[in-house]
Amino acid sequence: MSTTRPYSPGDRGPEPSPEPSGASAASQGDARGAGTPGGGTAAVAPGSPGGPQVRRLSFDDASGVVPLARDFARQALYAWGWLPAATADRRAAAEDVLLVVSELVTNACLHAEGPDAMVLSCDNKVIRVEVSDRGTGQPAPRTPHRAGRPGGHGMFIVQRLCLDWGVMRTQGVTGKTVWAELGAAPA
Repeated sequence: MSTTRPYSPGDRGPEPSPEPSGASAASQGDARGAGTPGGGTAAVAPGSPGGPQVRRLSFDDASGVVPLARDFARQALYAWGWLPAATADRRAAAEDVLLVVSELVTNACLHAEGPDAMVLSCDNKVIRVEVSDRGTGQPAPRTPHRAGRPGGHGMFIVQRLCLDWGVMRTQGVTGKTVWAELGAAPA
């Protein structure tokens, strides 16, 4: 299912507003910023007790953004207890998150001149992946889906793996944020 909403679904309240270009979460009082090996800037914002845990990655001047994003997501999954996985189901859930990260960042590279930032958040029920870019296009699974052909599978994969996904746009600002939500790893 693909949706375009000015707000996120569910009862988790409003999402934080996007930061102006060039700003990073590291400038906020509750976040720690750190450089990453491929360039870019990472920040960890501690969640409120019982609230979501949030990590932000800026792709400013970064190279190799897809492996950078996967490594960043993998570190978050370790910090949040998804990895190391105790069962095959837990390992598969973590791999699904990494695959969705790869697909969303790759789509931003192919169709929107590259990603600007990625935000990962995790609460007890859902992990959310958000990838922001300056592209004007509208992502959608290609139809009809042709499994035997190369290319064009990214959003189909995201649609199949995720509880929901969509696009958020800010009026008067070029670009978009593509988000996807996956269910928490099984216990």
